[in-house]
Amino acid sequence: MSVLVDAAAGASTALLTDHYELTMLEAARQSGAAFHPAVFEVFARRLPDGRRYGVVGGVGRLVEELVAFRFGEPELTWLEGRGFLSQATLEWLASYRFQGTIRGYREGELYFPYSPVLTVEAPFAEAVLLETLILSVLNHDSAVAAAAARMVTAATGRPLVEAGARRTHERAAPAASRAAYVAGFDVTSNLEAGRRWGIPTGGTTGHSFMMVHRDERAAFEAQLATYGPASTFLVDTYDIEQGVRLAVQVAGSELGAIRIDSGDLAEEARRARDLLDGLGATGTEIVVSGDLNEFRIAELSDSPVDRMLAGTELVTGSEAPTAGMVFKLVAVADDRGWRSVAKRSPAKSTRGGVKETFRMLDRSGQAIGEALVAHEGLGETGLPAARGRRPLQHLLVEQGEIVADISPDQAREHHRAAMAELSDEHRSIAPGEAAFELVDMVRAPR
Repeated sequence: MSVLVDAAAGASTALLTDHYELTMLEAARQSGAAFHPAVFEVFARRLPDGRRYGVVGGVGRLVEELVAFRFGEPELTWLEGRGFLSQATLEWLASYRFQGTIRGYREGELYFPYSPVLTVEAPFAEAVLLETLILSVLNHDSAVAAAAARMVTAATGRPLVEAGARRTHERAAPAASRAAYVAGFDVTSNLEAGRRWGIPTGGTTGHSFMMVHRDERAAFEAQLATYGPASTFLVDTYDIEQGVRLAVQVAGSELGAIRIDSGDLAEEARRARDLLDGLGATGTEIVVSGDLNEFRIAELSDSPVDRMLAGTELVTGSEAPTAGMVFKLVAVADDRGWRSVAKRSPAKSTRGGVKETFRMLDRSGQAIGEALVAHEGLGETGLPAARGRRPLQHLLVEQGEIVADISPDQAREHHRAAMAELSDEHRSIAPGEAAFELVDMVRAPR
């Protein structure tokens, strides 16, 4: 799980890394390999069981975190006390600034097994330090984004509210809010996500508000006096039918919405709809919550539910498994030039070389595959965009500077467009194989 640090506040992210990254740095400085030009690649060997696609999340957060990846006096003093780094390496870390290039899939893009969702180009020493930060951000946010996308599909256009903050690490909660928003959720309950990224926030009352008043009527009257009849009234604290009747009595037929958080949600929603209509509150919406995942949301497809609130299953449940991404060296240069490198161990092999990838589209614009061109190293001629192929990798960071639009709104729009390219079968939440396998489009000259 990523630990979210407010880069704008100046907090260093440099120790959000693993011990072995610094021991590799120390040894590579001794061997002379530390400053060899290198290319690292981030990919997932497989999707979680039953998933047909993954969703790239966390790209915007990651490049923001890189700004704060600095070794200041507190970090260097602590490292010096550990005794495993030389003074020369500590001095090098004191001036560390990532000056390399990062290319990758846009946030919100879809990925499949072995899709190179991020490519880091820099001297080995600069790039290797970023492994854990990159993976902790992308694995967490991509897992939430994929779960959220499936819930959005299941909701069939009905608005979704993200409310998972109380079910995850306090600093991971805003990250989950952002990932869910990118994947199509409409509102978050998390105020920090609203402050940091401008994501719409919302919420009214909880059960404690209902119980702190002498009775349900008093609680509804207090809410009405403060927020008016258009807000959402929680009706399941004691008895749902009585709660609905009281809410209409207090707020009138202009009652904005009721929320049901317990019981058989489909059945309770139908009963509530009939009751509301019978009381003249025909415009009152019904909001439901309670450990919703994509399958429970799909079960509500024929029920009169207008909005849904998801939390636990979105940010921590079985439907939000880790994305399983890894960070691997794929090419390195020395005095003999570039060479591709790859891991050969059973079940964990990788493919070397610097890769370009494309979403292959038919004449109607529907995705039919994902293809790659592999190069030995950097600087080889790439393929331009053309009819029927959409480039997937884009320049995000150049010479250490952010050059891409990393706003969640841009990512949200891109995700919507990418999802629209999928067929109904490939968007399905039913268990199935990955929609596409990464295949060679052409074999680049060697």
